[in-house]
Amino acid sequence: DNKKSRSFTTKLSNISSDLQNIPMARALVLAAVASSAAAFSPAMPKPIQAARQQVVRNVDLTLSDPVVLGGGAVAALVATHPLWLSALGLKKPESEAEAKDDITEVREYFNTVGFDRWNKIYSDSDEVNSVQMDIRDGHQVTIDTVLGWVDETGNGVDGKTVCDLGCGVGSLSLPLAQRGAKVSASDISAAMAKEAEARCKAAGIETATFSAAGLEDVSGQYDTVTCIDVMIHYPTDKMQDMVSHLAGLSNERLFVSFAPKTPQYVLLKKIGELFPGPSKTTRAYLHPEEAVVEALDKSGFIVKRRHLTASKFYFSTLFEAVKK
Repeated sequence: DNKKSRSFTTKLSNISSDLQNIPMARALVLAAVASSAAAFSPAMPKPIQAARQQVVRNVDLTLSDPVVLGGGAVAALVATHPLWLSALGLKKPESEAEAKDDITEVREYFNTVGFDRWNKIYSDSDEVNSVQMDIRDGHQVTIDTVLGWVDETGNGVDGKTVCDLGCGVGSLSLPLAQRGAKVSASDISAAMAKEAEARCKAAGIETATFSAAGLEDVSGQYDTVTCIDVMIHYPTDKMQDMVSHLAGLSNERLFVSFAPKTPQYVLLKKIGELFPGPSKTTRAYLHPEEAVVEALDKSGFIVKRRHLTASKFYFSTLFEAVKK
């Protein structure tokens, strides 16, 4: 209604005024406006369209601004923006008092609507939108980076044991098994684990097993442990315990990825929080890179190399860590 629209306009205007003197922030505000338009057009109410246009005028942004918006900047923008969050099936974290248990929420989501969404994203299906296609491509870059690093190391993983935690539909488990590894893969979602097993059988792979299990329920000792794009479901105060558990399973090295937390992402939460969030989703947690490095160090591992994949709607920092 008009009252909400005026409130919305006021909030956007205040934010744009606060950020006007920060060059990168000014550029990101413009990107936020454009991204918001993509999320809500053509159904965006006229009062909201007017608010969006007002922000552009207040920030006084033009195409000649001395700021270049590269993939990383756009990735920073969408970190907390509902369009990105909706595409991934995520939502902004709530307070501990309001939050439903994260593990339960993740399990329920990826056994229902989340499975349908991500099974399509991590496949050759054409039934995906441009945002989901971008996520598919970005995630594949992370997977290919892990495999590239594996192939550079002696005999790779041939004859080695690998534990793939949060395996999803087997995007990493299958190619590791095809490289000669004995893979023990698991996912909190029974639907995901079942799909991964089906893909494994279809590919004629016999050296990988799949089970439905939470990360904390997995035990054993493995040469290599992988955990790709799972940390986003863990708040920072629980991330140390997660990393410690991963480290306890690995005899040699870890591959772990996470959504990095930077000043730009924190800044842009003020913008993302103005828009309605999606329903039936899980919370998204970003992590400072130094916090993950420290957690690995405390667990007896040192980061050997790292890689940031940043596209329009997918961003993930990948670490390869080796035992000290």
